[in-house]
Amino acid sequence: MVDVIDAIYKDKPYQRFYVLETVARVPYFSYISALHYLETIGYKDNIGWLRIHWAEGWNELHHLLIMEELGGSKNWIDRFLAQHTAVLYYWVVVILYFIQPSLAYNLSEQIEKHAYETYDGFIKQNSEILKTLPAPKIATEYYESKTFMFDDF
Repeated sequence: MVDVIDAIYKDKPYQRFYVLETVARVPYFSYISALHYLETIGYKDNIGWLRIHWAEGWNELHHLLIMEELGGSKNWIDRFLAQHTAVLYYWVVVILYFIQPSLAYNLSEQIEKHAYETYDGFIKQNSEILKTLPAPKIATEYYESKTFMFDDF
């Protein structure tokens, strides 16, 4: 699926980043859903993971908001693809989490690694022009107002 997204958005970086960030949020919702279920049926030793995954999801939300501000979600087709991919990915991660949590975590790690490599390549190719642009307002608010929860994850 990642290769398909890369091919579709080869020359549209902000739209690709929007899709990637929409998908990147999903595992944390999946983990939280599975952990809430496990807590409901009596497994109480997962409370710390709930907090960690909530903080990770909050961080991914702000990455997504940054991409929206940069115009990544302006076209309905990009939103459609991102949202439908996210719904499919949600259920894949939930199922994997119940089969074996390490499978779900490994899949998420591979997606995050790909996102990092994608961003890193974009930054290296566009570093000079990016230095001349102002930071998106949501990024400034998020990182400067200390609303992130890095200490929680």
